[in-house]
Amino acid sequence: MSKRPKIGDIVEIPLPYGGTGYAQYTHKHKRYGALLRVLKVRDKVVDIKELANAHLQFTTFFPLSAALSREIVRIVGNLPVKDELIKFPVFRAGVPNQSGVVETWWLWDGESEERIGKLSLEQMEFPIRGVINDTLLIERICSGWQG
Repeated sequence: MSKRPKIGDIVEIPLPYGGTGYAQYTHKHKRYGALLRVLKVRDKVVDIKELANAHLQFTTFFPLSAALSREIVRIVGNLPVKDELIKFPVFRAGVPNQSGVVETWWLWDGESEERIGKLSLEQMEFPIRGVINDTLLIERICSGWQG
């Protein structure tokens, strides 16, 4: 498979203890790079079409091209992006205070940011804006993290 990622590419992520994680590359942002939709799958699939109905675990930005060139992850195919994942997601962001609590939240749609203060229950489900490395990606997959 090509090392230059394309929208819809399925990324295979080796996990500790022989597990396998999967994500789909759904968007490219000019500042944050590749947006991955990590799927709730831990076992190697025989046919990537099995992933078409997999549930979403979390959404994050990830340096996909660098990870591909370092052979940390690999592209194993390409699937159409599901209708509900075509629109760029809204992210939440905030700076924790000394106690680790975020008092003022911002929402970001990929272009503009809006200060909203406290989050509604629905907004608490939005992904956290940021780019994570392969170590944190694997840790979050393995722990079942859904932030």
